Amino acid sequence: MEKPRFHFFAFLSRMKYISRWGLMRNTLQENIQEHSLQVAIISHALAVIKNKLFGGNVNTDRAAVLGIFHDCNEILTGDMPTPIKYFNPEIRQAYKNVENVSKQKLLSMLPEELAESYSPLLFHSSADDELWMLVKAADKIAAYIKCIEEMKAGNREFKKAGDSIYKIIEEFNLPEVKYFIEHFLPSFSLTLDELE
Repeated sequence: MEKPRFHFFAFLSRMKYISRWGLMRNTLQENIQEHSLQVAIISHALAVIKNKLFGGNVNTDRAAVLGIFHDCNEILTGDMPTPIKYFNPEIRQAYKNVENVSKQKLLSMLPEELAESYSPLLFHSSADDELWMLVKAADKIAAYIKCIEEMKAGNREFKKAGDSIYKIIEEFNLPEVKYFIEHFLPSFSLTLDELE
């Protein structure tokens, strides 16, 4: 008798084939696997900063894991360009519905005993509201870093996107985000020689 096979991890490995910034001319293409690692690193950093400097008490490891999985449903949906995704409330709601269906599809690729452990990584639970806020901020910071890198390479295509994303980052109004922006973000504008 053949053992059942589950495709969840094989699907996750395909994150590297889903490109971001589909409407933009890129000097270096970015995929959702690369982006998710950067979001995980920044989410973890924001959680550490929150705990160490601003009296927080959040799970830094969980922040990183939520960052890893935050876009994995895009394996099935692709990366919807922001101007389209947020064009109007109807499109935004329709896309949220598609995201939920794609997350359910991913969960169905796991045995039931494992699906219950991965469900909270895909679907937002109120218990993780504070962490998801950090992940959302990290997602925007990672997007802004991409804009900095493209501008540094002479690609002005990302100027307006960078300005818009920076305004969104400021609206988070979180001390840990402000700290990261003030102390770590400027380094992304430097060359390798200047980082030494």
